[in-house]
Amino acid sequence: MSILAIDTATQVSSVAVASADKLAAELTMQAKLTHSETLMPHIKEVLRMANVRKEQLEGIAVSIGPGSFTGLRIGLAAAKAMAYALDLPIVGVSTLKALAYHYPVPGLRIVSLLDAQKGNAYRESYEWEKGTLTVVNPVEVLPLAEILAECAESGRETVVLGDIAARRIRGKVDLPANVTVAPAHLVMPRAACVAMLGLQELAAGARHAHGHVLQIGRSHRITSRGSSPCGQTAGRRRGRRR
Repeated sequence: MSILAIDTATQVSSVAVASADKLAAELTMQAKLTHSETLMPHIKEVLRMANVRKEQLEGIAVSIGPGSFTGLRIGLAAAKAMAYALDLPIVGVSTLKALAYHYPVPGLRIVSLLDAQKGNAYRESYEWEKGTLTVVNPVEVLPLAEILAECAESGRETVVLGDIAARRIRGKVDLPANVTVAPAHLVMPRAACVAMLGLQELAAGARHAHGHVLQIGRSHRITSRGSSPCGQTAGRRRGRRR
């Protein structure tokens, strides 16, 4: 099964063509161009690079946030238009989970961060358990200082990644001894990770018909401590693991 994957949740424009056993092609770019300028040319180019015609695709995976609303809207619109035109199944993939998928390292705490403005970040933490990427701390909107304190308190070897880690943490704050920032080639989202997670979802039978309207952030229960919830579902989370 060859699928197209799209990630436009941040400043990075990333598209990939992949199957379960290989990444056929990926095009990832971070530049001062808008997603509306780059996405469709990138899709055309990555299909050419993979030597796959669009009619040969068997599904589409698309990042659904959290992230830039404009970027996500452009990516979702392109994915749904192609799914409709080609009569393909489409699956949405959490941007935070796709970020964490960069690091298949057992025993490592992986903290995915995306900018939530005003010094805050969407934070979701993961660990690999028996080959499965497992949520440790579900997504919340938290101040950066609180996130780093939480990482220090866990005592686990931790890597933080995402747009705000690259812009606001690396080289700008003193990190706890157990915390590192992902290197430049791993710190931002990549469509390859969206593709691999999307392939798992499709293989498990999780898919939306092309007419189904995927919603930005649909897969997330996002809360902000001490204030009203952010996102689609209300309610504060309890029982946070360290």
